[in-house]
Amino acid sequence: MNCFKSFRPLATVKYAQAAIILVASFAAQAQGIVVASTTSTEQSGLFAHLLPEFKKASGIDVKVVALGTGQALDMGRRGDADVLFVHDQVAEEKIVADGFAVKRFAVMYNDFVLVGPAADPAKVQGKDVVEALKKLSVAHASFISRGDKSGTHAAELRFWKLAGLTDTKGSGYKECGCGMGPALNMASGTGAYVMADRGTWLSFKNRGDLKVLVEGDTRLFNQYGVMLVNPAKHPHVKVADGQKFVDWVVSAPGQAVIASYKIGGEQLFFPNADTASR
Repeated sequence: MNCFKSFRPLATVKYAQAAIILVASFAAQAQGIVVASTTSTEQSGLFAHLLPEFKKASGIDVKVVALGTGQALDMGRRGDADVLFVHDQVAEEKIVADGFAVKRFAVMYNDFVLVGPAADPAKVQGKDVVEALKKLSVAHASFISRGDKSGTHAAELRFWKLAGLTDTKGSGYKECGCGMGPALNMASGTGAYVMADRGTWLSFKNRGDLKVLVEGDTRLFNQYGVMLVNPAKHPHVKVADGQKFVDWVVSAPGQAVIASYKIGGEQLFFPNADTASR
């Protein structure tokens, strides 16, 4: 009994300390904003480069939730984020039209690339992404699709449609329902082809025998946009701080930070807030 008597005060103190830490953690989180974004911006390392500079400029903390673009947009519809930073312009314009986001701003672009084994058994290497997919289908080549409603997945499906192969992608076509990094890992481990955004590819370490086989097609252009979630739908949205983030990433200082992010001397994203349609 004496042991239990001496234990209870200690336990009470520990639980009280844990509660204080938990409350402090929630309070700190409450002071920041939530940005729902794509795995490509997170896994490429862009946010690790960008957010400290935004914090210096604004004093605002940002929590990034990295998902496929479709899932990120769903977060906005539910009001689970303050800002959306994604790359599927058609879907972005729809969420604005539906009233769940205030206005879409173009931020930056890069491109998609078709990656595959260096030996290129399906002989797809070149510039034309549509012809490449036709060859993959005929060869029944192993192809890893993200299958996660991401911006990359949406682009890939557009290319299959342009090739007239919406329902006939070949027996080697597999959907992983995963992010860009895991999809690249699967392709690297199995010698498969995969569509990737260039930013994640440049930062990807486990390339194995993979190389870029198709690039340079204008249809591979990959535009990113940023939007504030509409407070008329979700009054708890942190409008002032969220708008500060939107304004900063499209401003000259924010655009300069994006342009300065490089890996091995190669620029991953190209700011175009002033030149792209919004």
